[in-house]
Amino acid sequence: MLRTDRRMIRNVVLVFTAGVFGTTAASADEPWSFTGWKPVAGNPVFRGTGADTWDRMIRERGFILIDDAGTYNLWYTGYSGPKPETMSLGHATSRDGLHWTRDAANPVFKDAWVEDVCVVRQDGVYQMFAEGKGDVAHRLSSPDGVHWTDFGSLDVRKTDGSPIPPGPYGTPTAWYEDGVWYLFYERRDAGIWLATSRDLKTWTNVQDDPVIARGPEPFDRAMIAVNQVVRRGEYYYIFYHALADPNVRDWTTNIARSKDLIHWEKYAKNPIIGGNCSSAVLVPTPNGDRLYTMHPDVKVFEPSSEGNR
Repeated sequence: MLRTDRRMIRNVVLVFTAGVFGTTAASADEPWSFTGWKPVAGNPVFRGTGADTWDRMIRERGFILIDDAGTYNLWYTGYSGPKPETMSLGHATSRDGLHWTRDAANPVFKDAWVEDVCVVRQDGVYQMFAEGKGDVAHRLSSPDGVHWTDFGSLDVRKTDGSPIPPGPYGTPTAWYEDGVWYLFYERRDAGIWLATSRDLKTWTNVQDDPVIARGPEPFDRAMIAVNQVVRRGEYYYIFYHALADPNVRDWTTNIARSKDLIHWEKYAKNPIIGGNCSSAVLVPTPNGDRLYTMHPDVKVFEPSSEGNR
C-alpha cells in the first residue's frame, strides 16, 4: 500500500504536508496565498458562555463548514471548568458567519472525550477526526452534523505495518482526494506525521519521520500542530499553529505550502497571525475568504492587501 500511495503522490500531486526541513523546490517567485489578514470588527464572534453550563469555556480547534443551504456550521469543544472530567462536542449555526446560535440539542455528543476537531464532508457524510482523552485521535461520523457515531481510536501503523509507539497522537487533520484519506497528526507537538487510508480503518505512515518538523525557524521551534489543509491553484497550503518559546504560551498561526506532500516550504514571514490566536480554519464564503482562529475563542480575519510584513 505504501508503494501505491507514493506513486499516487508523484503522479496525481495529491495532498500537502510539510517537509522535515521546511523547504521545497517550489518556485520562490510565485506569489503566496493566504499570507495577509486583518481582524474584523466585533471579535470575538463566539466564545464560551462564561456561565454555569457544559460549555462555560471553549478550547482548541473548532471547525466550520458551509452547507448546501448556505448555513455556516460550527463544531466546537466545550467544558465546564479548569479540570474537566470530559470535553463535549457542541454545534452552532449562522447565516453570516458572524452571529451564531447554539444548537438546542447541545452538547450534540458527550459519550466520549471530543476535542480539537476536524470535519470533512464526503459522499454526503460528515467525518470528524478529533482528540480523545489522553490526546489519542478517534473518528466519528454523522449523516447530518448533529447525530454522531464514534468509531473509536484510529489504528495508525508504521511503514512496516506495526503499530506506532504508545502515547499521544493528536490534533488529527484530514484531507480526502482520489479515494485516499490523508491524516496529519502530531505527537506531543514535537512534529507532524502523515498517514494514509482507503477504508478509514487502518492508517499507514507515509514515512516514520515527521513530514513537518519544528524549526529551525524561531516561530515554530518549540511546538507545532496542523489545523487544516486546503488547495489553491497548483499548491496545497497548510495552516498550523506553533509556539516559539515553551515557557511563553503565545500561540501563533502560520502557513506552509507544497506540491507533493513531502517537501514543504514554510512562509518566511510567519507567523501570519499572532496575539495568541491559533487553531485557524479557512472558510471560503460567497463574499471571499475568511480565516477563523478558534483558540481561546473564535475570531474572524479578512484578507489584507498589505500582506504579512
